[in-house]
Amino acid sequence: MMHRVAHMKFDCGGSTRFKTKPIRFINKTLTSLSPTHLSLSPSHRFEATMPQGDYIELHRKKHGRRLDYEERKRKKEARAVHKRSKQAQNSIGIKGKMIAKKNYAEKAQMKKTLKMHEESSSRRKADEDVQEGAVPAYLLDRENTSRAKVLSNTIKQKRKEKAGKWEVPLPKVRPVAEDEMFRVIRSGKRKTKQWKRMVTKATFVGPGFTRKPPKYERFIRPSGLRFTKAHVTHPELRCTFCLEIIGIKKNPNGPMYTSLGVMTRGTIIEVNVSELGLVTPAGKVVWGKYAQVTNNPENDGCINAVLLV
Repeated sequence: MMHRVAHMKFDCGGSTRFKTKPIRFINKTLTSLSPTHLSLSPSHRFEATMPQGDYIELHRKKHGRRLDYEERKRKKEARAVHKRSKQAQNSIGIKGKMIAKKNYAEKAQMKKTLKMHEESSSRRKADEDVQEGAVPAYLLDRENTSRAKVLSNTIKQKRKEKAGKWEVPLPKVRPVAEDEMFRVIRSGKRKTKQWKRMVTKATFVGPGFTRKPPKYERFIRPSGLRFTKAHVTHPELRCTFCLEIIGIKKNPNGPMYTSLGVMTRGTIIEVNVSELGLVTPAGKVVWGKYAQVTNNPENDGCINAVLLV
């Protein structure tokens, strides 16, 4: 190999001449390599190396942390609150809206947690002790009460009542990923733009729906996957009716899918039940009622639902 390199020709600026530098370089490289390096195959030469994060952990185990690590960490955490506040105050536009929405959600969640665990004052009848002296006339008919601190379960009770009121046939459904829900559509002259999405699930768009111009239409809902009627089963009558869909009440996967009118398994839809002749206790005809989708419409080609009675 060295013999061949010595007689190689190099073209530098139009002149052809011999160079001996590659020989010295190869000799130096070969002499620097130990016999163990030369004997190992390329796949085994780098097995002894360690990931970079492990070096940090190993150094920390051997030598410990800085002496002022805890103090610096405490100060950094204390400054983080002010840093977030300054960032929230100075952010404008969509970024400011996103930060405000996030902070509001955290604050609302904290308030709910505090309210759930706070101690409220409840009144109970006190023992009628004989009081010294006369009691005024306006206090004779009033029962004496004492305040006792008890853990408030009002919110929990309300939640239970609300859950019982809106009990549905399918309380839990599998969440649908965004990649499964949407397909990326390439647009533009070179097909490099990827801001459009095509909905791959069944949708409801309403009777007066008109598509936006292609330049402004971000979400494309194919006409082949649009549904206007559903096969609704009445749980008490044990009968199935083909009823018109009025609208989408709630999609369990999120509010964006609800606004787009996407119908997946577990979606609450509103159907027109005027044909069934249902009436209220007051004698009025019921026009619309809620139903829950129980199948996967994109696979079956139809919508099956159970009426919520």
